[in-house]
Amino acid sequence: MSKRPFIVAIDGPAGAGKSTVSKVLARRLGFALVDTGAIYRCVALKVRREAIAFDDDVKLDELLGRVHVSFQVEGEDNHVFLDGEDVSGEIRTPENSMAASQVSSRPVVRAGLLSLQRRLALETPKGAILEGRDIGTVVFPDADAKFFLEANPEIRARRRYEELFQKGVERSLEDVLADQIKRDQDDASRAVAPLKPADDAIRLDSSTIPLSEVVHRLEQEILTRMSKR
Repeated sequence: MSKRPFIVAIDGPAGAGKSTVSKVLARRLGFALVDTGAIYRCVALKVRREAIAFDDDVKLDELLGRVHVSFQVEGEDNHVFLDGEDVSGEIRTPENSMAASQVSSRPVVRAGLLSLQRRLALETPKGAILEGRDIGTVVFPDADAKFFLEANPEIRARRRYEELFQKGVERSLEDVLADQIKRDQDDASRAVAPLKPADDAIRLDSSTIPLSEVVHRLEQEILTRMSKR
């Protein structure tokens, strides 16, 4: 019987460095990268485009059967495709980010996307890095390695502000911080799959540690565990 791909779960709030760390780790290890947050963002974008209410579970369930999400890594970028369209930039606007938080709180959406997230990870030949908010607790509670990245709110907001600025999105740092605080509260308080570290996750605060150092620490832990399989 062939071994299951090596599964790495990287959870944490927005701005903690998950995306950057996951992208670099996947490239260094030769693993697939599954950005689960992008999957929810794609659903939110489709919901907004079709003017469906965020709490209309019947229509949300029907929409999930028509959502097709895929990823394509090109150099430093992880392109996200929704129904064949590259929506990498559009799904990360502040408006869509808030919509994704609301959509992801619906049990019908989380249940509907669970199998897709698992399939994207398990169909890889070597291993997969999954980043999100409930990977280690819900999607892959039996992941081979679990990490939870965190950082203080002001530093996370500054990182998000710089990211938006580089993309040409004009938002004040105060607005970015306010949006982040609300999303943190929504993610942590939702009834289904709230944002929290798995009991066996390795927690790392990236507030004062360069992300390159975070990558090295996680990589060493992963390689050590891979050698023991």
